[in-house]
Amino acid sequence: MYYFCTYFDINYLSRGLALYRSLKKNCPEFHLWILCMDHKSHDILTQMALPNLKLIALEDFEKVDEELLAIKSTRSVVEYYFTCTPSLPLYVLNNFSDVDLITYLDADLYFFSDIAPIYEEISGYSIAIIEHRFPPHLLDRAKSGIYNVGWISFKRDKNGFNALNWWRERCPEWCYDRVEDKRCADQKYLDDWLSRFDNVIVLQHKGVNVAPWNIANYTIHCKGESVWIDDQPLIFYHFHGFKQLTGRMYDTGLRAYKEILNDILRSAVYEPYLRMLLSIHEDLTPFTSKSSISLGSIRIQSFPLRIYKKVKYLLLIIHGFIKPGNYIVGPPK
Repeated sequence: MYYFCTYFDINYLSRGLALYRSLKKNCPEFHLWILCMDHKSHDILTQMALPNLKLIALEDFEKVDEELLAIKSTRSVVEYYFTCTPSLPLYVLNNFSDVDLITYLDADLYFFSDIAPIYEEISGYSIAIIEHRFPPHLLDRAKSGIYNVGWISFKRDKNGFNALNWWRERCPEWCYDRVEDKRCADQKYLDDWLSRFDNVIVLQHKGVNVAPWNIANYTIHCKGESVWIDDQPLIFYHFHGFKQLTGRMYDTGLRAYKEILNDILRSAVYEPYLRMLLSIHEDLTPFTSKSSISLGSIRIQSFPLRIYKKVKYLLLIIHGFIKPGNYIVGPPK
């Protein structure tokens, strides 16, 4: 059995459900704990009653960690979410004794193949983290953290708890969405974990946490229906920055990292993810009206705003500020 946890609010509900569906396809047995950061997401997921999901209401979560509630007003919404990150896997370990290894996942991850190689690599270790793997032209980005918080595993042992408790103590002290005094949100605290804690592994599989900021390192290609990163299968992709610009135009987030959306990346990675998000949107309609549900950056927009955004982005393309190669015009069929 594999154990995971994540958190999101209504704005990331579609992405969280995409993560869940990709786990269902590529992970034989798992439990996924979801910390619902608002009532809307908790109510909808409760109604859906999906197998393998365990929901945590924010109120219940905060009751057992009063320090979080005490500093809540001092953080922006996203900063408070970051502050909660280490408290979530700790909550699972403290309340579910059968969990031997808990892995925190960002909600915008999506699995493309069997996760077993990751756990083969983790075997024997207490803590598993992964580098951003910035290519040479993006090394300045490491100022926000050498390691990415998208995947972090903690074993139920002394080393795992030492790291988790230390991280949990730091985030309420300082967790802001900026770089300051060698800190940045919940992430840069991981920079010295190899020397600070024992039995830590940095994941090396090339197909783990492939993302807009590191895709330049690899050759992406297909073997049959499988996507490969150099000589290893793509296990999961981190869809950071993916958002809807206007009705049929979606930003891949690649432009922020000076990358171009090539044909394979478009057809084998981004378009399948977009199709999944749009399918989830349709599946959610019995639980809430289309006019009221927000799906993060994948959202239904009012008519005037749609027209304004469409004109704005078309003008940006015409004048060369936006390169069409970084965007998906769809939805794809």
